[in-house]
This record gives sequence, structure tokens and C-alpha cells, in this order.
Amino acid sequence: MKDRGADYYTSADGDADGETDVDDMGTSMLDFKTYDEIYRDIRQCVDLCHRDGVIKDEVARNPEKYIVLDDDFIPMMKKFREDGVKVFLLTNSYWEYTSDAMNYLYHQKDVDKETKLRNEWVDLFDLVVVGSCKPAYLLDPYLNLFRVNPQDGSLLNTDGVFEINALGENGAQKFLDQGTIFQGGNWKHLTAMLEIEAGEEIMYVGDHLYSDVLRSKRTLGWRSVFIMPELPEEMETFYKQQPNQRNIQKLRKLRDELSLYADTIRQDSDLNDPEIQNKLAQIQSDDEKVKGKLKEMALAYHRAFHPIWGMMFSAGYQDSRLAYFVTNYACLYTAKATNLGLASTNRSFRTSGEALPHDKLLSDEMSFFDDSE
Repeated sequence: MKDRGADYYTSADGDADGETDVDDMGTSMLDFKTYDEIYRDIRQCVDLCHRDGVIKDEVARNPEKYIVLDDDFIPMMKKFREDGVKVFLLTNSYWEYTSDAMNYLYHQKDVDKETKLRNEWVDLFDLVVVGSCKPAYLLDPYLNLFRVNPQDGSLLNTDGVFEINALGENGAQKFLDQGTIFQGGNWKHLTAMLEIEAGEEIMYVGDHLYSDVLRSKRTLGWRSVFIMPELPEEMETFYKQQPNQRNIQKLRKLRDELSLYADTIRQDSDLNDPEIQNKLAQIQSDDEKVKGKLKEMALAYHRAFHPIWGMMFSAGYQDSRLAYFVTNYACLYTAKATNLGLASTNRSFRTSGEALPHDKLLSDEMSFFDDSE
């Protein structure tokens, strides 16, 4: 790839014929941009889209086009409440959009203004925090907390934790009795209102790997659940491609065996012997043939998931960056939040055992352990 600009991308197999010019008109407008500048420009545009209403105003006008309804959502939330589970909504969206979206989810349709103003969905939560400004909400202990008037969206100052403490016994409940809808604040306000002592008592469900999952887990020690809507399609493709994957593994193992065989010959034979040289040359030739076939099969497997990007959780034969963060920071990951409703609120989830390369080697049925001196 070029040192400056982003004129080309390289396909998974790394061949030159996988390079494609971004600009068909000749000189690319990206020629004079560094990767850092390109990133900052794109980030600025994406942030602006979320601030200026070009996205959320359109969703609010036409929610049925953009918001996917889930019939299990309301029953799950009501079951949580019945079981005494404390539930909170924490979103970067401001009150007006949050009200529109949640009313649509609650009523399963777009409703009139009078019905929206009742905001019946609020009763599903112990507290609602809008305009939270994540990930700063999870990092900055000095952000101020405001009450939201749900009728007109106006804000009222609060003294946050100091006000809760000043209310004395049952201060958190007295504080929430004045209203459960807030804007801004930080994690200290949240834990004080929920009367939580340790981060591990919170299970936070979010669909943004960095601002939701990584920050809440690494900084505060919250239990985290990552929502990944693409997961079912990824799993279905993986399931259908298992025969191809097994054949790829067989060829990779065959290359390992050829390499081991050649190494054994080199160690035990006279390398000046023409017969040995011919044998090694034949092994190398066979390995090149297997490599070529393996490359062809691996590319077909890669493109079965996506013609360019391939698997989401793998980059070649290694875990992708996404896989690294998911496995290291998400306690659980699933396709949709309502999958949590398939388990009782008393269900415990435990990590599966992990194996290092030497463990996997010994687990292979063809391997054996030689303990001879």
C-alpha cells in the first residue's frame, strides 16, 4: 500500500491483482491525505451526522423504515421488573429522539403526540439517562447530572451524589421519587441511584464495542454484553462452510507433515547425496502444489462470508481485531438483546475453557506425548 493516501486496497490473498484504484478519474483526491487525516475527516463527518439531526430526525419521521421491532422486548422487560431486577437505559441520544424511538418500540407502531407524551415505556426502567456522552460518562467523574422534564424536554440542575447523600436514609429512592429521567452525569451518579457498590453488580448491554463494552469493562469492571446483529448470518455461513474448512485444515496439516518429513531427512541424511537432493526437491514441489490448492480454497472460503472482507472474527488464519476485543472485553455476546430473556434472571453464565497451542497439539488424536529422556 502507499505511504500516503488510500488509493488502493489489497485483497485477502495479498496478490497484486487484488489492488483496485479508488479514483477512476486519474489523480485521487486522497493522494495528499495521510491516513491520520483521512480518519479524522471521516470521524468528524460521522460525529456531525449524529449531532445535526440528519440521521435521527429522519428515523423519528419514519421509524417503521429504520427501527426493527422485536415482539419479545416488552415481555422480557416486564419479566425483569417482576423479578426485581433493576434496569436502566443509558443512551447518548437526547430526550426527544429517545422518546420517539422508545414509544415506537413500546407500542409497536408510531403513535399520536398525546400518547407519546405519556411515555408509558419509562415504567419499564428504574431510571433513564439520555445525552450521556459515552464514553466520557464512563470516564469523567465530574460531569454534571440534570433532571429532564418529559413534557417539554427542559432540564433542571441537580447536585448528584451530594444531593442523594443529603437526603439521608433511603436517599437514592427519595431522589428517584422526584423523577427517574436524567441527562448527562457520570457512572458515580448511576451507581448511587441504583445503590450499587461494585461494578461487577452491573451487566451492561450495548452494541458499540468501544464506547459501550470496552470502556465499561476495562475502566469500571462492569459485566458486559455485546450485541452483534450480524452474528446469525456469520454463524450460518460458518456452518455451511464446515466441509470446506475441514478440507482446508487437512491440507494445512499435510503441509506440516511434508515440512516435518523434509526436516527429518535433512537431519538424518547426507545433503550432498543426489538422491537425497532429489527427494527434497520433490517434497518442495509437492508442497508448492498443496500451497497453491490451499490458497485457492482459502480464498473461496473467505469470499463465502463477504466478497472482500471475509469473516468478521478471522483475518486469514488468525483472530481478527474484532475477535480480540470481543473475547477479551465482552462477558457475553449475542445477536439481539432479547436473547437474554431466554434465560431466567437467576441464570449464571460461565466462561468456557481456553486452550493454548500446546494444549491443542496434545488434544489432536494423532499426537502423542513422548516422556522419554
